[in-house]
Amino acid sequence: MEPSIQAKNLTRRFGKLAAVEGLDLHVLPGEIFGLVGPDGAGKSTTLRMLAGILDPTEGDAWIRGYHCATDSGRVKDHLAYMSQRFGLYTDLTVEENIAFYADLYGVPRKGRDARMNELLDFSAMRPFRKRRAGALSGGMKQKLQLVCALIHTPNVLLLDEPTNGVDPVSRRDFWRILYRLLKQDVAILVSTAYLDEAERCSRVGLLNQGKLFATGTPDEVKGLMRGALLAVRSPQARAVSRVLRERLACESVNVFGDTVHIVTKEPDAAREEARRLIEGEGLPLEDIREQEASLEDVFVSVLSTEGTGKHDKHTPHGPVSVQFNNNNTGSEDGIAVRASGLTRRFGSFVAVDHITFEVPRGEIFGFLGPNGAGKSTTIRMLCGLLEPSEGEGRVAGFDVRRQPEQIKKHIGYMSQKFSLYEDLTVEENIDFYGGIYGLSGERLVPRKDWAVEMSGLKDHRNSLTAVLSGGWKQRLALACAILHEPPILFLDEPTSGVDPLSRRRFWDLIYELAERGVTVFVSTHYMEEAEYCDRLALIYRGKMVALGSPLELKTGLMREQILEVQCPHAHEVMEHLARLPEVQEVALFGAGLHVVVRDAEAAQRAIQAECARCELHLGHVERITPGMEDVFVSLIEAEDRREAAHA
Repeated sequence: MEPSIQAKNLTRRFGKLAAVEGLDLHVLPGEIFGLVGPDGAGKSTTLRMLAGILDPTEGDAWIRGYHCATDSGRVKDHLAYMSQRFGLYTDLTVEENIAFYADLYGVPRKGRDARMNELLDFSAMRPFRKRRAGALSGGMKQKLQLVCALIHTPNVLLLDEPTNGVDPVSRRDFWRILYRLLKQDVAILVSTAYLDEAERCSRVGLLNQGKLFATGTPDEVKGLMRGALLAVRSPQARAVSRVLRERLACESVNVFGDTVHIVTKEPDAAREEARRLIEGEGLPLEDIREQEASLEDVFVSVLSTEGTGKHDKHTPHGPVSVQFNNNNTGSEDGIAVRASGLTRRFGSFVAVDHITFEVPRGEIFGFLGPNGAGKSTTIRMLCGLLEPSEGEGRVAGFDVRRQPEQIKKHIGYMSQKFSLYEDLTVEENIDFYGGIYGLSGERLVPRKDWAVEMSGLKDHRNSLTAVLSGGWKQRLALACAILHEPPILFLDEPTSGVDPLSRRRFWDLIYELAERGVTVFVSTHYMEEAEYCDRLALIYRGKMVALGSPLELKTGLMREQILEVQCPHAHEVMEHLARLPEVQEVALFGAGLHVVVRDAEAAQRAIQAECARCELHLGHVERITPGMEDVFVSLIEAEDRREAAHA
């Protein structure tokens, strides 16, 4: 079978920097190839060369046999490309955006409406066809961009991190669409920051510093793991990880949600020593067991060892020096953030609907919800950037309506877009924010030195911010947000689109801040990150539908039971299981499936019988404790059912 995508010695240099070097890969029809790697590894540059947007410095690439450089016109006839930045026109409706792309691709008028309706049904977007693109949530924008790309039925689909910043429900919908495309023999090349998504690909390539240093099926790439993996379950995973990092002889220790993963060449000895250390510190321990490494384990382990770039030696690993420069770290009763009936309307649309909660001083408070739920609107009201329509809010003891300027002096705010000026250098950005926060002279100099050290950019003070990778921009944005040593920090989806290694380093910084008494209010789409928070609130359609610790939400809110199903070709098995009366819901989860059922034993028998009848290979089926993603999806679907019943 001839490859639909082929690259040989593909190279792109920018001056002396080799962004992509000597890359060889191929993707067959009906195959998903996942391209993963740290920020700045060369993923987007590779896709832009394959799409014909960027000429290679050396090497060649072909799409459906047509040379990308010399036959670009024919290449475009067979190709659809979805970049990280939305190519949508926000003032046009869903329908008008699709029609525009149909004209752009030269889709004949005859049969166009039928194709458009098919794609709208395919993506569950038909109810929104008259809505302006600017009024869609992030998840719906992603799906609309994919529909626009598919309007001309491409043979090849290039997707550059298509699910960044998209909630778990929308991500599941997006992958269902991709699997349906495989049945039409579409070749898909997707770069992703979500390693659970890479598990679902036919093959993956691990890219680092512009070079592809591992390619194969997910199982083959997992063979790069240097040692065995021990998973330590504890409700105090962060505290356990600190003890083990300091005192356990092993390859690496990393936190994954509510588990600590130990990579070791001597698993039996490490298990006993870890147990002794944890129990000796009086920390709770639920279980220590050896388990198969995930792609994320491999990614973190391999790249931690090799280094994710020549400047990583400057990445901070020690404690962050944070000292308060004022005494007002919250109200007198120890509550840093308080919302009571907080509401915001835009015309007739209620974005935030009478939400109430309190955040004690020094707590890491997680704010979860699907795209468009009202998370950013709530944060903007609490930061004094947006006046509430109703209700009350107090931050650091100040009223959000009457004292917004006082609030701004006592908080750090990091928005989804990192709030940096890309045409300024690293040092100029820090100077700018220092000026905003009233820092100057002798006080600014040591804070500036601290900021570049913390962000890992000591040797790049004079580099333009535009050339920094996502992980570096993220740490610089955090440094700017806490330059004035605020007691309360608001982070609005701060790790969206950042690779797993950068996310872990970022959360190390967050924990250092929290341990010094800083209150952290963070919104996120990563369910693993939700596990790191002391408490969580789930907001949906502007209303708060759940509040509690991660453990309380996982053990107290789901009435259904979860079965984990490990099997090859999970997307094919999923279709069979979805038809079983014993199954309420089935969804892709990493390389396997999570099946929502009421009776685990009856459902397990039905699943095994169905797979035997259809001659589908089955690994293991076992009941597991729900994860945060299971809880998140369950609560959203329960709210949808409740609203439908009252409609």
